[in-house]
Amino acid sequence: MRVKGVAWVGVKTTSVDVSAQFFEQVLGLRMARRDGSFAALRFPEGGTLELFGPEGPDGPEQFRANKVAVGFLVEDIDAACRELRSAGVELVGRLQRDRRTGYVWQHFRGPDGLLYELTYDPTYP
Repeated sequence: MRVKGVAWVGVKTTSVDVSAQFFEQVLGLRMARRDGSFAALRFPEGGTLELFGPEGPDGPEQFRANKVAVGFLVEDIDAACRELRSAGVELVGRLQRDRRTGYVWQHFRGPDGLLYELTYDPTYP
């Protein structure tokens, strides 16, 4: 497996409004989507920061063990999932595909018990 970088960071927060405003106005990230208890902001190089509030669209496992999750960008997510499975790594949930954007992700549990994510993003450089 070849990890190209970190393409996604997810944060569980009780302060989506304040956090989104900070990341957009102070750090200069571009707001990509804002929907109630959820905000997605883009880094200049293409990565995404997603803020999940109490009513956000995150699944029940996503932030159970940790409030911040990281998505490792890979070239071939299907092959990367097979490699994790072969190494005895627990894949959490099923492979998710956004048919509109081509974005694909798979959560997995690291050896520290925390949840991480593999991501494939066809728009990422």
